[in-house]
Amino acid sequence: MDATGSTVRTDGLVREFHTGAERLTAIDDVSVEIAAGSVVALTGPSGSGKSTLLHLIGAIERADRGTVTVDDVVVTGLRRAALAGYRQRVGFVFQRYHLLPALTVLDNVIAPVLPQRRGRADRADRARELLAAVGLAGRERALPAQLSGGQQQRVAIARSLMGAPRLLLADEPTGNLDSTTGAQILDLLLDLRDRHGMTILLATHEQAIAARCDRLIRLNDGRLVEDVDLTDGEDPADTYDRASRLRL
Repeated sequence: MDATGSTVRTDGLVREFHTGAERLTAIDDVSVEIAAGSVVALTGPSGSGKSTLLHLIGAIERADRGTVTVDDVVVTGLRRAALAGYRQRVGFVFQRYHLLPALTVLDNVIAPVLPQRRGRADRADRARELLAAVGLAGRERALPAQLSGGQQQRVAIARSLMGAPRLLLADEPTGNLDSTTGAQILDLLLDLRDRHGMTILLATHEQAIAARCDRLIRLNDGRLVEDVDLTDGEDPADTYDRASRLRL
């Protein structure tokens, strides 16, 4: 699972949606630079643009104006075939897990790399390694319905790591979980970052989750309204007091 983190930069990023004569600006002139290996919380009210910003960085959606640059690749300038290759190098974790109910845990983890030429045995070995890394060794043959919500999210995280991503985009990964399980999932993500150096962008509504990140970027009506370094001279263990001061 060797990986190093990606740098991410957006410049003048704009994403608009049109419904008849009405125009909605979901991302409005957002420029931000994210250091390699950092864990960044994207916060803001529902509809503020958090998910859209993740989708633009991950090339799930296309920007109307502005650029997204990941490492030395101008993602917004890539053609369709190159975009597909870029997406395979980015890890995605979603709130609703998106596991395939008829597939075993092992096959769900393997699914993103099925188009690759690497043999089935190699893929299965890597998937088992990842499942062990997220605490699910021995559950390879289970179906998603046989797992708890926290276990399903662990499967989703393992699946997101199959391509050894340098960048992990997590959209409300603890939103469907109780506070204890959500904290465990964040523990797992932070441990993976510490061991493999990947950059993590995490959209969240939860103060306790955001307080444990390195940095907080807050959006409102598609605009960047706050950018706070959460490691600036503060004890990282003092998350309770830090959380009480955050405005999400």
